[in-house]
Amino acid sequence: MTEAALPHVLPTVLVVAVALIDVDSRVLIAQRPEGKALAGLWEFPGGKVEAGERPEAALIRELHEELGIDVNEACLAPFVFASHAYESFHLLMPLYLCRRWSGVVVKREHAALAWVKPDKLSDYPMPPADAPLVAWLRDLL
Repeated sequence: MTEAALPHVLPTVLVVAVALIDVDSRVLIAQRPEGKALAGLWEFPGGKVEAGERPEAALIRELHEELGIDVNEACLAPFVFASHAYESFHLLMPLYLCRRWSGVVVKREHAALAWVKPDKLSDYPMPPADAPLVAWLRDLL
């Protein structure tokens, strides 16, 4: 294959996310703040995995930083993942389920938070990588 025939190679970015599920089977989503890429869209909480960091450790760190809650790794259940090519990178995003945490969820970094029934998640505009995960949650919950 010539170099011109090779497909464009994008760097892969590993991001972890969680569907926090409350006692009423609602899922927490967070609105991306102004000044960030995809501002105004709703997403599942989480963030980038740092070099050398395990995905579960990254998610525990991100949930504490973004929402002020503490999660035990045993309470994170791997569920499904998204794989999406954005213009400048390829996103690989495992989605975990979590029904148990300590502390009260507070908005630290997002524009807004919402607890939403699974059948209403599609009413909230989401980034292209998050949107396909909604059907999986709707079918599960």
